[in-house]
Amino acid sequence: MAIGLIIIGDEILSGKRTDQHFPKVVQILAARGLQLGWAEYLGDDPARITAALKRTFAGGDIVFSCGGIGATPDDHTRQAAADALGLPLVLHPQGKEHIQQRILQMAREAGQQVDLDTPDNLHRLKMAEFAEGAALIPNPYNNVAGFALGTHYFVPGFPVMAWPMIEWVLDTHYADLFNREPRAEHATLVYEAAESALTPLMVALESQYPRIKVFSLPSVGDAHTRRHIELGVKGEPAQAGEAYARLCAELDRMGVEYVRI
Repeated sequence: MAIGLIIIGDEILSGKRTDQHFPKVVQILAARGLQLGWAEYLGDDPARITAALKRTFAGGDIVFSCGGIGATPDDHTRQAAADALGLPLVLHPQGKEHIQQRILQMAREAGQQVDLDTPDNLHRLKMAEFAEGAALIPNPYNNVAGFALGTHYFVPGFPVMAWPMIEWVLDTHYADLFNREPRAEHATLVYEAAESALTPLMVALESQYPRIKVFSLPSVGDAHTRRHIELGVKGEPAQAGEAYARLCAELDRMGVEYVRI
């Protein structure tokens, strides 16, 4: 079971807004000894969102979806999730109550009277229409809940809401997965070497140490640094340490210039 992230919104794909979710979710997971298995960006296209969710529901991963659960015409995630599972949208009673509590709170703060049955207030209740059987994800920012369907968790696109909601899901439902597998990472900067010349060493390391992965991140250099490759190993601590020692020994044998980082 992997952990996946879906980020929804035309504004991300058009460049009007810069995605902040990906790096933050990576950070949230890392703080709990977890890591992201995959990520996907989607625009506000109902058919495409539905197709993606059909695929991910069938895959069994833990999936966080950010965006598209409001009540404006470009918010399609709630309906798409229902369609992907072949379920009707229904008004969640507790979700409705949360929204009405929020409306009343805002009216009190403004010193105003409020009618919960006005068209605009009734329209706000659409944000509590979820696929039948959905569970709520509490929203500490404004009390307008997200929703969960199986191992899929749908939160707003606003970072101030989405991030604590994702943390709540992890801490409430997946604490048993935290820090289950200790990990270590070691790296070097290898200068002026061809990646192809280092590939046999990388293959040999992964073959000898099955609980590690080798990574290679080339850089063409810039005004501040020469062309180099960040070459390293990550994985189970004992094997990572042994693999890194062998990596450095082989670089010495090859006469390659490098520094440990």
